[in-house]
Amino acid sequence: MEADFSGYATKAGLKCSDGRTIMAHAFQKQDKTRVPLVWQHGHSDVKNVLGHAILENRDDGVYAYGFFNQSPEAVHAAGLLKNNDINMMSIWANQLIERSGNVIHGVIREVSLVLSGANPGALIESVTIRHADGSDSEMEDEAIIYTGLEIVHSDIDVVDEEADDDSDDIEEGDESDEEDLEHAADDTVQDIYESMNDDQRKVVHFMIGQLLEDSKEEESDDDELQQDNITEDEDPEDPEDTAKHGNTDNDPEGSTMNVFEKTNGEAAKDTLSHDQLNEIIGMAKSSGSLKSAMDDFALAHNIENIQVMFPDAQAVSAQPEWVKRRTEWVDQLLMATKKSPFSRIKSLSADITEADARARGYITSTLKKEEFFSVSRRITTPTTIYKKQKLERDDMIDITEYNVVAWLKAEMRLMLDEEIARAVLLGDGRDVSSEDKINEGNVRPIATDNELYTTLVNVNISDADSSADEVIDAVIMNRSKYKGTGQPVFFTTETQIAKFLMIKDTQKRRIYANIGEVAQVMRVAAIVPVEVMEEYPNFVGIIVNPTDYTIGADKGGEVTMFDDFDIDYNQMKYLIETRLCGALTKPKSAMVIKSVDAGDVLVVPASPLFDAQTGELTIVNTTGVTYRDAEDNVLTAAGSPYTVASGDTMLVFATAGAGYYIGNSDNDDWAFTAD
Repeated sequence: MEADFSGYATKAGLKCSDGRTIMAHAFQKQDKTRVPLVWQHGHSDVKNVLGHAILENRDDGVYAYGFFNQSPEAVHAAGLLKNNDINMMSIWANQLIERSGNVIHGVIREVSLVLSGANPGALIESVTIRHADGSDSEMEDEAIIYTGLEIVHSDIDVVDEEADDDSDDIEEGDESDEEDLEHAADDTVQDIYESMNDDQRKVVHFMIGQLLEDSKEEESDDDELQQDNITEDEDPEDPEDTAKHGNTDNDPEGSTMNVFEKTNGEAAKDTLSHDQLNEIIGMAKSSGSLKSAMDDFALAHNIENIQVMFPDAQAVSAQPEWVKRRTEWVDQLLMATKKSPFSRIKSLSADITEADARARGYITSTLKKEEFFSVSRRITTPTTIYKKQKLERDDMIDITEYNVVAWLKAEMRLMLDEEIARAVLLGDGRDVSSEDKINEGNVRPIATDNELYTTLVNVNISDADSSADEVIDAVIMNRSKYKGTGQPVFFTTETQIAKFLMIKDTQKRRIYANIGEVAQVMRVAAIVPVEVMEEYPNFVGIIVNPTDYTIGADKGGEVTMFDDFDIDYNQMKYLIETRLCGALTKPKSAMVIKSVDAGDVLVVPASPLFDAQTGELTIVNTTGVTYRDAEDNVLTAAGSPYTVASGDTMLVFATAGAGYYIGNSDNDDWAFTAD
């Protein structure tokens, strides 16, 4: 039957506009395949089907022979083609597989006449590929591939085995129908095979291999039997005297074998019967492992590659999952802090709570007095915080399952942010002698900051009669000492949150239905769990608005990633670092709730002695109490008296030593102003 037209459906070796190349024989399984011929890849109307095309695999691509049907649309399209109004076609393919930028496999589903192709070559549109050098990947979407080559009005006769019944020499209708069924079965088997995954295909290959081996063994046995049974009157070269193998009723040549069935209807020796399956299941119940039972069964029956029935485990995620601490609090803290474009920050504060700072009433003809208040300042300088990693280049090449470099860089940034947040809230926890410690004079922890900025609230919840209610009461009672911005956030542990939710009334009913109700009672915006705070058993929680904490970094000192290749050791090295400082810049802007041990001793700090006229300040020694000024300098009785200049104010804070605690109602800070 003569084709109405022909041309290359796709050419091999032509580079796509996105850099990928269609390789030779990528569609070799489509040879002699019949596919629909449509107009402009239209699928919305049955009238768009113009006929069919027969594909021919060639070394330089896939050639297509087109046959129009008798529909008006097909007749019109044939006229357009004859008049050379259109001369382009394209294909629609799916199940495309790419290796290192080369398309090596696919299934052509249709050929289409199109108004215009792309540039000569091939263009793949709307295709998603998971790229990985050297690895195979299946495109998730279908593809439309244009050759950009013109259609040829062919005079070549092409046998359409599926459509042209007149070309067959079979006269009997039953045999023709049987052949059609065989073609349909072949198409169905091929479609099923191409829809299988790799593991399923391995099982099919194993089954076919076993059947072929069995067939060879049977043929060998039959040949030996024939040689033994040849009589003197028989000629082994005579076809009439030669034994036929297989089922000759359906296969006159004696060479056709169905790989899914044994010849002569015999059962395959490696096929698992129901009794054998029951035997395996019984063994599995005894051993507790189906795989072990299958291995034992295979060993007993000389099956060597039973492992294909147990495919390799598949990863559930694209890259390894981190085993890490909960870090949601890190962003909640760092994102809310104030950022300064300078790496050296200076905080100034003036105490206007004293009596001398108050506005005064005026009496006629009397002297108006000046107000007095002191100004304190604190300068915080920067430090460098970094994280360094290395990767063997061999490992980088060998690991193809995921992008190991991007994965490693994400880990470095995650850990750097967590370390900065930890230093801001609690301190890094390392000993002062450690060379890796983040200097607390450069990044000042809120938890241990000077009393001018952080108020300490002690609670005794270590005895048997104590409960989490005491923490809530302590926060409510000392809320007046908080001078920070707006509503603060309560950073605490999951353990403490659980204690809040476990508070019950006398009828054993829970007081708080959720953590939001606890936050409302404590007058905080939110209660945020901090996992690293579990490492500080004496810290119950920290109340602060992160806006009152300033992080400063010069341009160039912000977070930066560096990488370099060490040619001597064949390693890629990575460094992420930042240079910054941090400190609370608003006085009394944080409250630290700290638990005291049951054996700690309550102490009452003695008020320092002060002479306003001479400006002399004397510390009264109190056991278990340490006195400090606003600059965090220790003040002692032995160093007294300290001199306060006229008009200046000195702030003094009392802190409890180890084994002691100061009651929340006791006065532990003073301001002294000299005349």
